[in-house]
Amino acid sequence: MAEQDRTFIIKFDNKIPERLDKYLAEQLSDLSRSRIQDLIRGGYIQVDGESIDKVSTLLPSPCSILITIPPAEPLTIIPEAIPLDILYEDENVIVVNKPAGLVVHPSNGHQNGTLVHALLAHAPFLQGIGGVQRPGIVHRLDRDTSGVLLVAKNEKTHHYLQEQFKSREVNKIYMALVDGCPPTPTGRIETGIQRDPTQRKKMAVAYNGRGRAAVSEYKVIHSYKNHTLVEVKIFTGRTHQIRVQMAYLGCPVVADTIYGHKYPSLPLHRQFLHARSITIRIPDHSEPMEFSAPLPDDLQQILNELT
Repeated sequence: MAEQDRTFIIKFDNKIPERLDKYLAEQLSDLSRSRIQDLIRGGYIQVDGESIDKVSTLLPSPCSILITIPPAEPLTIIPEAIPLDILYEDENVIVVNKPAGLVVHPSNGHQNGTLVHALLAHAPFLQGIGGVQRPGIVHRLDRDTSGVLLVAKNEKTHHYLQEQFKSREVNKIYMALVDGCPPTPTGRIETGIQRDPTQRKKMAVAYNGRGRAAVSEYKVIHSYKNHTLVEVKIFTGRTHQIRVQMAYLGCPVVADTIYGHKYPSLPLHRQFLHARSITIRIPDHSEPMEFSAPLPDDLQQILNELT
């Protein structure tokens, strides 16, 4: 049976006008802003019954937004038999321990050898989500960040997991070694994060209510002479969130040459950042489940040498 369009309505009733694409990106966490802009330009978005094709349209208040998401396009990615460290798998989810250096999605400069290629080889039946047919990546990790990553094996599960991320029900814990030390043993960081206005490949802390809200909590695990091991819990999933916010505190992640020191303070070829665990509800299980991945050898070796 042919796949059908998904159609739903969102109400907008804010006092301050907002751009259509920006507002939808905040409301639809399972769609990227570029994907939303494509939908707008393609005539798939209506405001109060009128089709809108301009992404910068300011929303009147109040108004009703009708969103139609067309079926996925045919798959063009060729599966690759790349080894996967699978922590858990059932009929609905795959939980992977992603190694550092592995890109999640194909992109410019990374057309093959990604986690998506590996997942398609492991489970060719994975259903398409978003704009193209591809494995259901629920969230992402930077190329050089290791650790736990969830994959939905069908559309229903993807939506179920994404709703928990959106409502901040997911417990996500990272381990990071930082240069220097945070200002307090424990703390909560609440900032906006946006694209750096001068370097578009970077993110930056946003001021005056701009950017997308980013919330993290940290706890010092161990203090060394010039470094600190911290546990970081994130409540939002902004691009480079931990890296940006730790640098904002004056203690950037070790070997993060983008937001930290130009030359790493320790002999490490990638940032010391590891997604240690995720606790989330998955289909067919009444209680939340915790999935965890041990610290990789390269990061553990650094700690052993500091001790």
